[in-house]
Amino acid sequence: MKKILSKNNISNLIFILVLAMMLYPPTREWFMRQIAFSPSINNSSEKVIDTYNWELKGLNTKSINFTNFEDKVIFVNFWATWCPPCRAEMPIIQKLYDDYKDKISFVFVTAENWETVNTYFNKNGYNLPVYNSLSSPPQLFLETNSIPATYIINSKGIVLVNKTGAADWNSSKIRNLLDESIKNK
Repeated sequence: MKKILSKNNISNLIFILVLAMMLYPPTREWFMRQIAFSPSINNSSEKVIDTYNWELKGLNTKSINFTNFEDKVIFVNFWATWCPPCRAEMPIIQKLYDDYKDKISFVFVTAENWETVNTYFNKNGYNLPVYNSLSSPPQLFLETNSIPATYIINSKGIVLVNKTGAADWNSSKIRNLLDESIKNK
């Protein structure tokens, strides 16, 4: 009679459990948060916002034109409630927002309606300023269709960070970049 718990059976069982955990959204989000790295910082001035003329409808804040943020440090994030990498980085971004909301401008853009976003925010305790795009965004933001897509722009319109995918936005590297950008404003 063969052993039921042979090395091969144990390996298969572990593989199936890991696979099942990765398919379960809360586990997948937790795992993504654990492996999120601080994004790379752009050390050149080659990427610059071409226009600030972009109409945004505020879902939980007032509607604005992106020109309101000209000459300011801006954190722009394109996201959705159904996107696992977006959900994975939201708690990290919320911590950053809590500390920097009075120092830099945060713009979270989604194509979803306020009811969907509000349900998600209430469930998770988020209070980030969310907008729907009413007009075409600056060309730079159209270079990718993937989400999450995040940009940090200094007060001169230079893109310091351009990251697609989940990242650790609350890292010391990003905080130092923001502090330096605020100081050099």
